[in-house]
Amino acid sequence: MDILSSYNLIIAASVILICSFSFGEISKKTNIPSVLMLIVLGILLKFGIDAAGGKELNFLPILEVLGIVGLIMIVLEAALELELKREKMIPIAKAFFIALIGLMLSAWIAAMILHYFIEGMTMEKAWLYATPLSILSSAIIIPSVSSLREDKKEFHIYESTFSDIIGIMMFYFLTGQLDAVEHSSGLGGFAGNVVLTIVLSLIASYLIVLIFQNIKSHTKLFLLIAVLLLLYALGKKMHLSSLIIILVFGLLIANMNLFFKGPLKKFLNYKEAKHIYDGLHIITMETAFVVRTFFFVIFGITIVLSSLLNLNVALISVLIIASIYIIRYAILALFIGRDILPQLYIAPRGLITVLLFYAIPENAIVPGFEPGILLFIIIGTSLIMTFAMISDKQRTGAAVRKASKNPIGYERWEAPTIEEMEEVK
Repeated sequence: MDILSSYNLIIAASVILICSFSFGEISKKTNIPSVLMLIVLGILLKFGIDAAGGKELNFLPILEVLGIVGLIMIVLEAALELELKREKMIPIAKAFFIALIGLMLSAWIAAMILHYFIEGMTMEKAWLYATPLSILSSAIIIPSVSSLREDKKEFHIYESTFSDIIGIMMFYFLTGQLDAVEHSSGLGGFAGNVVLTIVLSLIASYLIVLIFQNIKSHTKLFLLIAVLLLLYALGKKMHLSSLIIILVFGLLIANMNLFFKGPLKKFLNYKEAKHIYDGLHIITMETAFVVRTFFFVIFGITIVLSSLLNLNVALISVLIIASIYIIRYAILALFIGRDILPQLYIAPRGLITVLLFYAIPENAIVPGFEPGILLFIIIGTSLIMTFAMISDKQRTGAAVRKASKNPIGYERWEAPTIEEMEEVK
């Protein structure tokens, strides 16, 4: 019997999606990231396929496509939730600089560790390998922080989104530096590329909104998704920072009152544009859920668990993980102050780390680099976040119970502290 028959694949896909939904509900109650459960499910499926005598399949092309689509959907989903208000400019700017400085310092330390421990790893290649390991995973963070206080939740949405975008731009800038033709353009050419991308993104975003608000068909939302995917792919072919296109469009349609001011206001049909925004928000969330599910399950299937038993892999991974949190503590203490829990420990790596690792060009591949380092760091940072979220939930719950106690009848009732009352708010 062929275990990879059409009906078996339909059954497997359906069961995986049902499991993923269940994992999401479990995650809300336990704060264990659903991503970890999906990876474990993929590992178990791998054992099942091997036990049933299934033939070896090359999942890497599927993983790459799912990763790209998932990345677009996740960034679009985050952008649709970002409100650009005057009172939020400081939190947004603060999150941007924390993401930028954290990414640069983490990549620098990780590059030095990789350069020192891995044979054949030049410093230029080490920076390229270190960049994916230094990017926060919005695919894990955004679904995981919904229970946090509003200002902390917004901070993580801003920070992880900026980390995604800056990290991807940095990765492709570094790959360009390995090419002698692009090397001469340097930082000046890269900055020009970013500015050009922003200008083209604004023009394309205005045109999309103005055109789609006049389309009367009920099937235009997936047409809109197709247009965005097309723009992203064409941007990549033209060596533009394509993720900026997705971010700018999401910000524009989520903040139409800000972008359509003065003479532009008369061109906007707010009711129709708002209808597009609402529909796009639902489709983006649903699509991101499906793509994220299959990406991490397939990643789990492709994992070679034996690499985790390598002592060198464990040593490198532990050093990089330690550097991540030391750097993060210093930056958060500088920009935020004392109230840095659980933000300090919410720094998981995930989808983009894997996606960019498989995008490393052939001329930069170092045979001595073990993919187990990726898995070790993804699991390690996710588990640290899990324990921090559970601890924060217990601490907040204790503060709520303490604040809600009636002092009458308690001989030694202790009033809640200001910090605990702030947590309750």
